[in-house]
Amino acid sequence: MTIFVSKLTRLTKSDELLRIFGDFGNVKSAEVMMDRVTGRSKGFGFVEMESDVEAADAIQGLHNSELGGSTITVKKVPAKS
Repeated sequence: MTIFVSKLTRLTKSDELLRIFGDFGNVKSAEVMMDRVTGRSKGFGFVEMESDVEAADAIQGLHNSELGGSTITVKKVPAKS
């Protein structure tokens, strides 16, 4: 399952997402999206987890939690039809 994470600070790095989501299970990938021109964070990212159950636990556990001084939003990316 792919998870959308927003309201990240500009200092949050992909390895930090990997670490916090890893507390809930196996993470396939974690990436903070970066602006190609400035090289700075866009303030959101995506995490892909191996198990839907672990992903649901991560969403429940991390939504509206604090990361780096910011309250983050964590939700499931809708499946493409």
